[in-house]
Amino acid sequence: MSEPRQRKIVVGVTGASGAIYAQRVLHFLRDEGPALGIEAHVTFTKYGRLVYSDETGESPSDIGLPTWGPTDMTAPFASGSAGYDAMVVVPCSAGSLARIAHGMSTDLVGRAADVMLKERRKLVLVLRESPYNLVHLRNMVAVTEAGALVMPASPSFYSHPEGVLGLVDTVTARILDQLDVPNELMRRWSGQLLGGSS
Repeated sequence: MSEPRQRKIVVGVTGASGAIYAQRVLHFLRDEGPALGIEAHVTFTKYGRLVYSDETGESPSDIGLPTWGPTDMTAPFASGSAGYDAMVVVPCSAGSLARIAHGMSTDLVGRAADVMLKERRKLVLVLRESPYNLVHLRNMVAVTEAGALVMPASPSFYSHPEGVLGLVDTVTARILDQLDVPNELMRRWSGQLLGGSS
């Protein structure tokens, strides 16, 4: 009997603020992915690399996952024939959202996202922008109609997260959920309030 095929996931990181979300996703996939049968690859946009290093203090080359340059179209996930299962763009800038919405594959993040859409595979865009203007909203509608899932980086509080990382992980857990990656990064809603009597 043959072993089950590894699932392959792409993580795209753009220049929006919120690199900590990317860091938490990448570290989880690096540390837990192999045991879960997941192969993860990462690509940064030009400014994604700068913002990631500035906000996390970690060099993209130190993540410990296969990393592809922003314009390296030899990356396997630049083609649908490579059979990647899902992609998340985290954080996703409004500019990257616009380029994806209009099929402008100006870099590897855009090309990989276009591949996910044309192959009808899971594409999650973790938008980090506020407030939204009408252009943003129309672009969100366009990518949703094309098959993507737009997930604003909106932390939740009902699980009573502890500290900044606990709050970040309320988003990280939902990102991993959308990628069908099992995780226990946050306390799940059970129907019981945790804040005491009202």
